Amino acid sequence: MNPIKFVTPPIAANAYLLKEDGVLIDAGGDSAFLLKAIEKYSSLKEIKYVFLTHSHFDHAKAADVLQRAGVKVVMHFMEYEFASTIASPLYAVIKPDIVVEGGEVFEFENAKLRVIHTPGHTPGSICLYEPEKKWLFSGDTVFAYGSFGRVDFPGGNAASLVESLKKLSELEVRRLYPGHEDVVENGKHVKKAYEIAKKVLLGL
Repeated sequence: MNPIKFVTPPIAANAYLLKEDGVLIDAGGDSAFLLKAIEKYSSLKEIKYVFLTHSHFDHAKAADVLQRAGVKVVMHFMEYEFASTIASPLYAVIKPDIVVEGGEVFEFENAKLRVIHTPGHTPGSICLYEPEKKWLFSGDTVFAYGSFGRVDFPGGNAASLVESLKKLSELEVRRLYPGHEDVVENGKHVKKAYEIAKKVLLGL
Protein backbone atom coordinates (compact mmCIF):
# COMPACT_ATOMS: atom_id res chain seq x y z
CA MET A 1 0.00 0.00 0.00
CA ASN A 2 1.24 3.46 -0.86
CA PRO A 3 1.60 6.07 1.89
CA ILE A 4 -1.53 8.04 2.72
CA LYS A 5 -0.97 11.79 2.51
CA PHE A 6 -2.57 14.22 4.94
CA VAL A 7 -2.35 17.93 4.14
CA THR A 8 -2.28 19.40 7.61
CA PRO A 9 -3.14 22.86 8.97
CA PRO A 10 -2.12 25.55 9.58
CA ILE A 11 0.02 25.97 6.43
CA ALA A 12 -0.57 22.83 4.38
CA ALA A 13 2.33 20.65 5.48
CA ASN A 14 2.23 17.05 4.32
CA ALA A 15 2.16 14.14 6.75
CA TYR A 16 2.33 10.55 5.53
CA LEU A 17 0.78 7.48 7.09
CA LEU A 18 2.27 4.06 6.44
CA LYS A 19 -0.85 2.35 7.64
CA GLU A 20 0.27 -1.27 7.58
CA ASP A 21 3.36 -0.50 9.64
CA GLY A 22 1.83 1.96 12.11
CA VAL A 23 4.24 4.71 11.08
CA LEU A 24 3.58 8.40 10.59
CA ILE A 25 6.07 10.75 8.93
CA ASP A 26 5.59 14.27 10.28
CA ALA A 27 2.58 15.30 12.28
CA GLY A 28 1.52 18.78 11.21
CA GLY A 29 0.57 21.59 13.52
CA ASP A 30 -3.09 20.89 14.31
CA SER A 31 -3.55 17.89 16.57
CA ALA A 32 -7.35 17.81 16.29
CA PHE A 33 -7.11 17.64 12.50
CA LEU A 34 -4.43 14.97 12.66
CA LEU A 35 -6.38 12.70 14.99
CA LYS A 36 -9.47 12.92 12.77
CA ALA A 37 -7.38 12.17 9.69
CA ILE A 38 -5.80 9.12 11.30
CA GLU A 39 -9.16 7.76 12.41
CA LYS A 40 -10.38 7.74 8.80
CA TYR A 41 -7.83 5.09 7.92
CA SER A 42 -6.55 3.58 11.13
CA SER A 43 -6.66 4.26 14.86
CA LEU A 44 -4.33 6.10 17.18
CA LYS A 45 -3.51 2.91 19.10
CA GLU A 46 -2.14 1.38 15.89
CA ILE A 47 0.39 4.18 15.38
CA LYS A 48 3.72 3.11 16.88
CA TYR A 49 6.20 5.70 15.58
CA VAL A 50 6.19 9.25 14.28
CA PHE A 51 9.32 10.35 12.45
CA LEU A 52 9.82 14.12 12.44
CA THR A 53 11.77 15.38 9.45
CA HIS A 54 12.36 18.57 11.41
CA SER A 55 10.75 20.47 14.25
CA HIS A 56 9.18 23.49 12.60
CA PHE A 57 5.74 23.87 14.12
CA ASP A 58 3.86 23.13 10.89
CA HIS A 59 5.44 19.67 10.79
CA ALA A 60 5.92 18.80 14.44
CA LYS A 61 3.59 20.61 16.84
CA ALA A 62 0.89 17.93 16.80
CA ALA A 63 3.41 15.25 17.73
CA ASP A 64 3.01 16.00 21.44
CA VAL A 65 -0.52 14.57 21.39
CA LEU A 66 0.73 11.40 19.73
CA GLN A 67 3.57 11.13 22.21
CA ARG A 68 1.24 11.40 25.18
CA ALA A 69 -0.76 8.54 23.67
CA GLY A 70 2.34 6.34 23.60
CA VAL A 71 3.62 6.93 20.08
CA LYS A 72 7.42 6.99 19.91
CA VAL A 73 8.82 10.22 18.48
CA VAL A 74 11.93 9.82 16.33
CA MET A 75 14.09 12.89 15.68
CA HIS A 76 17.68 13.86 14.96
CA PHE A 77 19.55 14.77 18.12
CA MET A 78 20.75 18.08 16.64
CA GLU A 79 17.18 19.11 15.90
CA TYR A 80 16.07 18.67 19.49
CA GLU A 81 19.17 20.39 20.82
CA PHE A 82 18.66 23.40 18.57
CA ALA A 83 14.90 23.68 19.11
CA SER A 84 15.26 23.48 22.87
CA THR A 85 17.87 26.24 23.05
CA ILE A 86 16.47 28.81 20.62
CA ALA A 87 13.56 31.04 21.55
CA SER A 88 11.66 30.93 18.28
CA PRO A 89 7.93 30.35 17.72
CA LEU A 90 8.89 28.65 14.48
CA TYR A 91 10.12 25.59 16.37
CA ALA A 92 8.05 23.09 18.32
CA VAL A 93 10.06 21.66 21.19
CA ILE A 94 9.32 17.94 21.23
CA LYS A 95 11.65 15.73 23.26
CA PRO A 96 12.23 12.60 21.18
CA ASP A 97 11.89 9.08 22.50
CA ILE A 98 14.41 7.90 19.93
CA VAL A 99 17.27 10.08 18.70
CA VAL A 100 19.05 9.43 15.43
CA GLU A 101 22.27 10.67 13.83
CA GLY A 102 21.80 9.48 10.27
CA GLY A 103 22.46 6.07 8.77
CA GLU A 104 20.03 4.15 10.96
CA VAL A 105 17.62 1.76 9.25
CA PHE A 106 14.21 1.08 10.76
CA GLU A 107 12.78 -2.17 9.43
CA PHE A 108 9.04 -2.71 9.43
CA GLU A 109 6.96 -5.46 7.89
CA ASN A 110 6.23 -3.58 4.68
CA ALA A 111 8.90 -0.91 4.52
CA LYS A 112 12.43 -0.02 5.53
CA LEU A 113 13.27 3.57 6.39
CA ARG A 114 16.87 4.70 6.20
CA VAL A 115 17.59 7.94 8.02
CA ILE A 116 19.60 10.52 6.07
CA HIS A 117 20.80 13.61 7.90
CA THR A 118 20.13 16.56 5.59
CA PRO A 119 20.95 19.82 7.37
CA GLY A 120 20.37 23.16 5.71
CA HIS A 121 16.71 23.99 6.22
CA THR A 122 17.28 23.24 9.90
CA PRO A 123 20.35 21.81 11.66
CA GLY A 124 18.79 18.42 12.32
CA SER A 125 16.60 17.94 9.26
CA ILE A 126 16.33 14.35 8.10
CA CYS A 127 15.00 12.57 5.05
CA LEU A 128 13.80 8.99 5.02
CA TYR A 129 14.62 6.66 2.15
CA GLU A 130 12.94 3.36 1.35
CA PRO A 131 15.68 1.53 -0.59
CA GLU A 132 13.55 -1.18 -2.18
CA LYS A 133 10.62 0.97 -3.28
CA LYS A 134 12.93 3.95 -3.93
CA TRP A 135 10.70 6.31 -1.99
CA LEU A 136 12.16 9.50 -0.56
CA PHE A 137 10.36 11.36 2.24
CA SER A 138 12.12 14.68 2.07
CA GLY A 139 10.49 17.01 4.58
CA ASP A 140 11.36 20.59 3.70
CA THR A 141 14.78 19.78 2.24
CA VAL A 142 13.55 19.29 -1.32
CA PHE A 143 10.23 19.60 -3.11
CA ALA A 144 8.82 18.79 -6.52
CA TYR A 145 9.87 20.62 -9.69
CA GLY A 146 13.29 21.67 -8.46
CA SER A 147 12.21 23.57 -5.37
CA PHE A 148 14.11 23.34 -2.10
CA GLY A 149 13.84 24.45 1.50
CA ARG A 150 14.39 27.97 2.78
CA VAL A 151 17.62 28.79 4.55
CA ASP A 152 16.69 32.20 5.97
CA PHE A 153 14.98 30.85 9.10
CA PRO A 154 16.89 30.37 12.38
CA GLY A 155 19.23 27.42 11.94
CA GLY A 156 19.24 27.58 8.16
CA ASN A 157 22.49 27.22 6.23
CA ALA A 158 22.84 27.55 2.46
CA ALA A 159 26.06 25.57 2.07
CA SER A 160 24.70 22.72 4.18
CA LEU A 161 21.50 22.59 2.17
CA VAL A 162 23.39 22.36 -1.12
CA GLU A 163 25.53 19.55 0.28
CA SER A 164 22.39 17.75 1.46
CA LEU A 165 20.79 18.10 -1.95
CA LYS A 166 23.93 16.69 -3.55
CA LYS A 167 23.70 13.66 -1.26
CA LEU A 168 20.02 13.14 -2.13
CA SER A 169 20.63 13.61 -5.86
CA GLU A 170 22.83 10.51 -5.82
CA LEU A 171 19.94 8.30 -4.70
CA GLU A 172 17.71 6.39 -7.06
CA VAL A 173 14.30 7.95 -6.43
CA ARG A 174 11.14 6.64 -8.02
CA ARG A 175 8.75 8.69 -5.93
CA LEU A 176 9.33 11.87 -3.96
CA TYR A 177 7.16 12.55 -0.90
CA PRO A 178 7.94 16.15 0.10
CA GLY A 179 6.87 18.15 3.13
CA HIS A 180 4.63 20.45 1.06
CA GLU A 181 2.81 20.34 -2.26
CA ASP A 182 2.83 17.49 -4.78
CA VAL A 183 4.03 13.91 -4.57
CA VAL A 184 5.89 13.24 -7.82
CA GLU A 185 7.55 10.42 -9.71
CA ASN A 186 11.22 10.30 -10.69
CA GLY A 187 14.41 11.51 -9.08
CA LYS A 188 14.89 14.26 -11.67
CA HIS A 189 13.13 16.65 -9.29
CA VAL A 190 15.87 16.19 -6.70
CA LYS A 191 18.66 16.55 -9.25
CA LYS A 192 17.06 19.71 -10.60
CA ALA A 193 16.80 21.18 -7.11
CA TYR A 194 20.49 20.50 -6.52
CA GLU A 195 21.52 22.25 -9.73
CA ILE A 196 19.28 25.25 -9.05
CA ALA A 197 20.37 25.53 -5.42
CA LYS A 198 24.06 25.56 -6.39
CA LYS A 199 23.42 28.57 -8.63
CA VAL A 200 20.92 30.46 -6.47
CA LEU A 201 22.44 29.88 -3.02
CA LEU A 202 26.16 29.57 -3.79
CA GLY A 203 26.56 31.18 -7.20
CA LEU A 204 28.20 28.07 -8.65
